[in-house]
Amino acid sequence: MAEISEKTLDASSKEVTSKHEGIDTAEKSDHQLVRNICILAHVDHGKTTLADHLIASYGGGVLHPKQAGKLRFMDYLDEEQRRAITMKSSSIALQFKDYFINLIDSPGHMDFCSEVSTAARLSDGALVLVDAVEGVHIQTHAVLRQAWIEKLTPCLVLNKVDRLICELRLSPMEAYNRLLRIIHEVNSIVSAYKSEKYLSDVDSMLSVVPSSDAGEENYEFVEDDEEDTFQPQKGNVVFACALDGWGFGICDFAEFYASKLGASSAALQRALWGPWYFNAKTKMIVGKKGISNTAKARPMFVQLILEPLWQVYETALEADADRGVLEKWHSFAGQSVFVLSALYDPLKVESKQKHIQEAELQSLYLMMGQGLKPVASATAGNIVAIRGLGQQILKSATLSSTINAWPFSSMVFQVSPTLKVAIEPSDPADMGALMKGLRLLNRADPFVEVSVSARGEHVLAAAGEVHLERCVNDLKERFAKVSLEVSPPLVSYKETIEGDMTNNPLENMKLFGGISDYVEKTTPNGRCVVRVQVMKLPAPLTKLLEESSELLGDIIGGKSRQALKSLETSRGSIVEDENPIEALKKRMMDAIERNTDTDSDRVEKYRIMWRKFFKRIWALGPRQVGPNILITPDTGKNMEGSVLLRGFPYVSDRLGFRDSVDSNDAPTESSSSSSSSIADETLLREVESLESSVLSGFQIATSSGPLCDEPMWGLAFVIEAFVSPQPSEDNFSSHQPEQYGVFTGQVMTAVKDACRAAVLQNKPRLVEALYFCELNTPTEYLGSMYAVLARRRARVLKEEMQEGSSLFTVHAYVPVAESFGFADELRRWTSGASSALLVFSHWETLSEDPFFVPKTEDEIEEFGDGSSVPQNTARKLIDAVRRRKGLPVEEKVVQHATKQRTLARKV
Repeated sequence: MAEISEKTLDASSKEVTSKHEGIDTAEKSDHQLVRNICILAHVDHGKTTLADHLIASYGGGVLHPKQAGKLRFMDYLDEEQRRAITMKSSSIALQFKDYFINLIDSPGHMDFCSEVSTAARLSDGALVLVDAVEGVHIQTHAVLRQAWIEKLTPCLVLNKVDRLICELRLSPMEAYNRLLRIIHEVNSIVSAYKSEKYLSDVDSMLSVVPSSDAGEENYEFVEDDEEDTFQPQKGNVVFACALDGWGFGICDFAEFYASKLGASSAALQRALWGPWYFNAKTKMIVGKKGISNTAKARPMFVQLILEPLWQVYETALEADADRGVLEKWHSFAGQSVFVLSALYDPLKVESKQKHIQEAELQSLYLMMGQGLKPVASATAGNIVAIRGLGQQILKSATLSSTINAWPFSSMVFQVSPTLKVAIEPSDPADMGALMKGLRLLNRADPFVEVSVSARGEHVLAAAGEVHLERCVNDLKERFAKVSLEVSPPLVSYKETIEGDMTNNPLENMKLFGGISDYVEKTTPNGRCVVRVQVMKLPAPLTKLLEESSELLGDIIGGKSRQALKSLETSRGSIVEDENPIEALKKRMMDAIERNTDTDSDRVEKYRIMWRKFFKRIWALGPRQVGPNILITPDTGKNMEGSVLLRGFPYVSDRLGFRDSVDSNDAPTESSSSSSSSIADETLLREVESLESSVLSGFQIATSSGPLCDEPMWGLAFVIEAFVSPQPSEDNFSSHQPEQYGVFTGQVMTAVKDACRAAVLQNKPRLVEALYFCELNTPTEYLGSMYAVLARRRARVLKEEMQEGSSLFTVHAYVPVAESFGFADELRRWTSGASSALLVFSHWETLSEDPFFVPKTEDEIEEFGDGSSVPQNTARKLIDAVRRRKGLPVEEKVVQHATKQRTLARKV
């Protein structure tokens, strides 16, 4: 063990020794020597334990080496110590030789993904830990993607290698195969991200018209990505046991064996990983073809590294080893006097008035894990705490010394806050303290969402139960410091209609040609007739619109192309040379072509029809960016004596779907069209003024559907509003128009009611959110685990046994509404042997009809006339939401109308 412990864990293949004299170099160190590194991993893979040993060795005496791995120095909250998991990212300054390193420990639980996103945004490099026994899990995928999006330089750390020896009792050869498989799996994940970029690069090249000058230039950025990202011989893979405080890289043993074997360290570094073997007789390194007995041959990694390690553990299991440190640093800089929001655009004058503030920095502090150390100044690249910005920053912002700078893009989170609760103080007199605490919590936590519902409740949205519990505790103990009452979870749903665009998509789109029925509503004064038709959008298009809501908001809002490119490049959705608007258009066209008919003629007709519709997108909803589309009406429609409100395809214009011929149509001319000889300019102007009423009615309808006032999802509407002239004064008294209220309000209400009625007429369905659940359980508790899943309406996807252990890994979808208390129930029924991790997956439509009535002979035979049909799951969920919102619910007040019996016994 001494040979291993003397080697420093060094991912960049440089010998770095510790230097303990002073951590005050934040004020005087060269910013080129400052490095910010975050530790990323799945929950319980050893991040905090590794951080403990790094702090003990290179923290300037902050932590004694004997306490490393036990104290969990970076988990400074009582809740973190009690649960034994990290819940908030924390930073500490370490000192190496000439380097000043800010080490950030991040949570591994999916509920705290916002903390991981923040840590990744601040860092130059990342240590990605993977348990050598458990292997790759859900959060491993998430942190690898986060590192890829933020362009971090990663170093893979295979931790807990000692478990292969002490728990699984694997032989060195079996352990080598397991480590090889884990590295291959991680490389496959990163390769998938590279493939996405490669395909985007190729698409970009193909979309550019080739020219003699730019031909070679276009092909330069397509790199050869066949080489694996993580290779031990490259120095970016480390094998470690954080608990025992040791670790090594291939380069360490290459230098150690160079003199003994008479080979160069560079040659040994290439040969100590992979199918390379050492021939003791010839003293040569050979491949598979150069060995005679392949059955007994052992790779050099097994023979020269793992076998000595196994011998050390077998003879001295309790031996304590020295600590090692990994490093792979890159520069990061930033300093501030102006506070820029993510919406700031330096090219726009109005942006400088709305999205910029001038801040006065009061104090600087160096972050030291559990505490703060005041410093007079800090050079570029340091991670510091700043006092005096509480009123200027909400969640995140960019600090700059000049206003002529682009801000950092918004934070990218792996999941969205789906768990909501209503909060109120136990004592109504403490409402002011609660509101102040909610404001502080909203500023402190980048992921939490605080809002006020239509009923006046203060709603807190979190990622999951653990995140919610931490937020409530922070309110009680840190921010509000009052006693609170928390409601049962408020689950979000969406509303849609029945329909599958993969089966006969052309038939489903006939309604826009006027073939199918429509819903008609008339304003109370009789002057406006509203006709609405609705169709379900293809699922890929709905998903794309929902995922691209921020980009759509920026495009529709008129953000500059440079700002859009910066925003989407940072999110990893486009490459640097790609136009974000063109990329979104292409993805929209690709979305409608998925899962279509194989008949080329039908596919081409389907594509042409959608291109026409994409030229007629008037608005998106709800909130102007939702997954519902409002399409302008067909100009051929008419009603005698009325004018059709045509609208203007504003969104299509912004997205560039309209060509030059379409764009030549003036909005004023296309906004209204006379269907009769009536061409009164006053009426035309009035029709134009009603466009905002139609849009408002559409937005209100899509934000609260007819089933339970939840947002609509994946629907396309065509709204035809026919406006007739105002009656003459001879037949119409002067006070009559005011009888029904303002005309614009009547139109808005009619549009809203017509949209909701159209949804009810087309077989409405409820859409619920689903968690992806990963469970680990021993074989003897499989039955109990499946019983818990069945009670929670879970759908099992697959199960597989972990190689080398008695644990089963089960993947399933669990409805968010059924997830509350799931982990506690699972532990209770499996005696604590099973564990589960939930992460938001997708939205899925419930196939059950909430208004089911027996119609066919078989249904009537089974359920009778319908009076005794039990409520299905969809109806129960709808009624629960309606009760919570105070909406009327159809239910039987008396279940059994029998005569009441008295319990008294008369003698």
